[in-house]
Amino acid sequence: MAASKIVLFDLPSKEPKHAWSLNTWKTRLVLNYKGLDYETEWVEYPEIKPRLQPHFPDKEEFTVPTVKMPDGTYIMDSMVIAREIEKQHPSPPLYVDSPLRQRYIDYLSPAWVQLRPEILSAVPNRLLNEVNHPYWRETRSQHLGMDLDQFVRENNGKHIYKAAAPHLQNITAMLKENDKGVFFMGDTISFVDFTHAGFLVMFRAMGEDIFQPLLEATGDPELHLKFLEALKPWLERDDH
Repeated sequence: MAASKIVLFDLPSKEPKHAWSLNTWKTRLVLNYKGLDYETEWVEYPEIKPRLQPHFPDKEEFTVPTVKMPDGTYIMDSMVIAREIEKQHPSPPLYVDSPLRQRYIDYLSPAWVQLRPEILSAVPNRLLNEVNHPYWRETRSQHLGMDLDQFVRENNGKHIYKAAAPHLQNITAMLKENDKGVFFMGDTISFVDFTHAGFLVMFRAMGEDIFQPLLEATGDPELHLKFLEALKPWLERDDH
């Protein structure tokens, strides 16, 4: 790999290979929007720790997104990455630490909890390559404190979208606050837009039968589709 490029470590989908993860999309969008030269190194879940551990000797957990900067420095975590890239490449600005981001997270987090049964089922079944399945099952079961299949069986269903709807509609209201444009800051793109785009793109990647109920639960599907359309120039690069 060329030393002059940023390397983005990302999770591949099944063929045709493309980016799907909310968290890695945040970093991919930063790189695309800033117009930075980068390449993608695809890593499956079981490969993340052995690939990254030598570069983070003091860490116990290893996640993507991670980037390797042109100077050879490795940076983990989408917020840390965004801050460093903003520092090195301030234009166009991304307002990484805008208070809007925390407001958004406060709305998204409870929605995510309600939607978790769908996510935990659809990601391995529809997106992940088979090599990831044992890892996914083991780590998610451990986190849940119960068998993953049992959790999905007992909790998944159309009712989860109804439960998530009030929180998703808070995001919709937030998106409408600035009427100067389709973004959270009106006509100005910021990092919170990339977080929301990553969320929407992940659900779209899981399938239209999952994406459409999500859109309906927002209370204004067209608003969120227009939002994605406005970000299309930076969403197009998803496979390299």
